[in-house]
Amino acid sequence: MTDTGIGAPVRRKEDFRFLTGRGSYTDDINRHGQTYAYILRSPYAFAKIKKIDASRAKKAPGVVIVLTGTDYAADGKGGIPCGWQIHSKDGSAMIEPPHPPLVPDFVRHVGDQVALVVAETKGQARDAAELIDVDYEEMKPIVDTASAAKAGSAQVWPQAKDNTCYDWHLGDKAATDAAFAKAAHITKIDLVNQRLIPNAMEPRAAIAEYDRATGDYTLFTTSQNPHVIRLLMGAFVLQIPESKLRVVAPDVGGGFGSKIFHYSEEAILTWAAGKIGRPIKWTAERGESFISDAQGRDHVSHAELAMDKDGKFLGLRVSTIANMGAYLSTFAPCVPTYLYGTLMAGVYATPAIYVEVRAVFTNTVPVDAYRGAGRPEATFLLERLVEKAAREMKMDRAELRRKNFIPRDGFPYQTPVALQYDSGDYHSTQDIALKNSDWAGFEKRRAEAKSRGKLRGIGMSTYLEACGIAPSAVVGSLGARAGLYETANVRVHPTGSVTVFTGSHSHGQGHETTFAQIVSSTLGITMENIEVVHGDTNKIPFGMGTYGSRSLAVGGSALVKSLDKIVTKAKRIAAHLMEASVADVEFKDGVFKVAGTDKTVPFGQVALTAYVPHNYPITELEPGLEETSFYDPLNFTYPGGCHICEVEIDPETGVTKLINFTAVDDVGRVINPMIVEGQVHGGLAQGIGQALFERAVYDNTSGQLLSGSYMDYTMPRADDLCSFTVETHNTMCTHNPLGSKGVGEVGAIGSTPAVINAVLDALLPLGVTDITMPASPHRVWQAIQAAKPAKAAE
Repeated sequence: MTDTGIGAPVRRKEDFRFLTGRGSYTDDINRHGQTYAYILRSPYAFAKIKKIDASRAKKAPGVVIVLTGTDYAADGKGGIPCGWQIHSKDGSAMIEPPHPPLVPDFVRHVGDQVALVVAETKGQARDAAELIDVDYEEMKPIVDTASAAKAGSAQVWPQAKDNTCYDWHLGDKAATDAAFAKAAHITKIDLVNQRLIPNAMEPRAAIAEYDRATGDYTLFTTSQNPHVIRLLMGAFVLQIPESKLRVVAPDVGGGFGSKIFHYSEEAILTWAAGKIGRPIKWTAERGESFISDAQGRDHVSHAELAMDKDGKFLGLRVSTIANMGAYLSTFAPCVPTYLYGTLMAGVYATPAIYVEVRAVFTNTVPVDAYRGAGRPEATFLLERLVEKAAREMKMDRAELRRKNFIPRDGFPYQTPVALQYDSGDYHSTQDIALKNSDWAGFEKRRAEAKSRGKLRGIGMSTYLEACGIAPSAVVGSLGARAGLYETANVRVHPTGSVTVFTGSHSHGQGHETTFAQIVSSTLGITMENIEVVHGDTNKIPFGMGTYGSRSLAVGGSALVKSLDKIVTKAKRIAAHLMEASVADVEFKDGVFKVAGTDKTVPFGQVALTAYVPHNYPITELEPGLEETSFYDPLNFTYPGGCHICEVEIDPETGVTKLINFTAVDDVGRVINPMIVEGQVHGGLAQGIGQALFERAVYDNTSGQLLSGSYMDYTMPRADDLCSFTVETHNTMCTHNPLGSKGVGEVGAIGSTPAVINAVLDALLPLGVTDITMPASPHRVWQAIQAAKPAKAAE
């Protein structure tokens, strides 16, 4: 390992520009002749648009153009496409309603796009929008997930009977029913995995422009995958050749999944820029983000676990209703199916599993991937169920899990729900977590807290995640409408410096550092001589972007493949320079050497020779030193681990205080341990946020978002958290060249059930056995008050 190579805790290269205010975000960009957009949004959850009168707005000061859904439809442009198709149990395709970027007839959630106003200033655009008169016929909405498919509920789409998008299943129902028939004990649980609002630090923004001379469009946007946006918007929405559309995602201030998707604003701005021939800029206000950014989670589930008399798992049954919102967002259908149902085995050797999921439409903001995307929902269900089973069986919680772990020598392990795990060591991650958290000494801490009038609890979660969705051929057969490979181009310059062009996108992950470390380790050059470029479809090969903890396992593997090609070609050039056989040339630490001799050539000399081929095997090799690779994984990667949380509750107020949090994760090969630790810390904060603070709330009567600002939607703050004890215990991925598994989402997956299990452990002496997230002070206090009469009656 070098000081800057693989495994070194190198400080992030990109942080200097961020910390000194030199980042270049979409809102920092201004174009010559730029105008400003304001989007008039629906104030109703469900209504018919009877008439739009924009005549006064068009005459307002500074207004350039006002456009509505009727104008968009008249131009023959397409709707926002969905990137994944799911089939129901009966084989029928999911219901896929239209998704117009500007709605011409019906609004289906508060925040739906009704009109676009473009003016010389942002203020003028806003003022003009207030002059648009929209005649709405308000209709009764449906927002509740559990009620959406019930008889009598409002129908969001006429073609979706009972508001059902699809009714999907996975697993062997007959085998699972047989397992339950012979069970000595069955544990049942009902759970709500509440809706969350992503709240990235940087709100979404876009700038669209059109060059009349060339017919080229350019879109600057806050996106996690610019090539996918170009593909969807070019081919399906604007219906122009991809070569005529450039998409640039510059520095992006956080995404967490919410910036993966193709949004209406990107389409209507680009379309409008073509009509006026001038750049148009739009930046969301925070309140606008609450009603326009895709939201996350929102499941209602019933689950049952069958066990023998010794606590061995025999079978698992899961039934879930998943809320899609009003429209199908880009990857929404796959989140509660192939990213959820396939994870129901978790880290356990459960022989029979059956999962069924009904996806429903409601008059709410669309739901799609949010950090973890299906995996946190599966883990929460499974770990709450296992915790409850341990209580009912009167077994040690850690031991029941251990009894059912997939054994160390059980890999590769084929689950009953399609996936095959390649590696893992769940016993060791649990052992380390138990030691680091001082699990054995907890009862003394509980007694000490009790002496102060406090309730102390400890909770565990043992989890598994599937990352780097793959292979393309498999996911294609499951409904994916895109490939899931990644691309890397490595360009060695004549002076020996290197530029990496990657299809992955960095918006906080540290790619400019970790990818440079891989190059530094492979080619033996310093980090200062390595540049990593991403986010511009005119500069990089076609790539699939960043989500699902795929960047290193997929994008990094593509980079390794290109570097291997570079080294292979460079060896041939070096062999020519040293008049040796290629087979005798070794390469280490940036120097080519003929084995057994003192003949050497530095990498920089080989690079110069490649571009100044005066002494070069020109009949055998083309000049230049640049290679491109596409990497399509053979399988998912499978990080896993054990999280343990310790809390203290004040029974007088219901306030829960985090005391300790321990995370031990298996993420495969670590490129930069400091970045890994930071990623885990961020994920833990988000998972704890769901457990204790965050919840999107819609009014059941009006469909209004009641938690539409930070006054009503509680985000975790630094003083809500404790110091985290973080460690990795890694087994290598067996099917990618780096051995890496992924780390970006693990913290958000394992933490949430650990926190809730700890809260319930603290409340158990009072007789509280269940609580719905978030475990806010009010909810905890209510649970304590409700338990008092029952406890007194005992």
